[in-house]
Amino acid sequence: MNTVQLAAISEQPLDVDAHLRAVEHPALGGVTTFIGRVRDNDPDADTPVVGLEYSAHPDAEAVLRSIAEKAGADAVGSARVDVAVSHRIGRLDVGDAAVIIAVAAEHRAEAFEVCRAVIEDIKRDLPVWKRQLESDGSTLWKGIGG
Repeated sequence: MNTVQLAAISEQPLDVDAHLRAVEHPALGGVTTFIGRVRDNDPDADTPVVGLEYSAHPDAEAVLRSIAEKAGADAVGSARVDVAVSHRIGRLDVGDAAVIIAVAAEHRAEAFEVCRAVIEDIKRDLPVWKRQLESDGSTLWKGIGG
């Protein structure tokens, strides 16, 4: 059984503990997390990155839920997988969490597998775009898959 406990697109700062609480269940012993933070560099940047501005399509939250559902349903070996995932939009500074994923399963292998599938599918399919802000004032747009 796959349960998406949380799938949100949010303008508010993301809370790791809220994601962990969302997947807490006495039958689930393997819990993994992924936190994607804004970093101060990028291979495509000429100068240091000072922030990101994320924007999302109105359907992004539904797509995010679908990504989490699919990843959990594809897990092999676990009778139950719980997923909590959020992606932030708006202006983020270096160090801010842009994505948080928490996955709980009966065993660690399934938890890791689902967590990785969720982030890979987010990068490839979630209709969220980012404008990278550099210290020299230049910007670079990146979209789905980038």
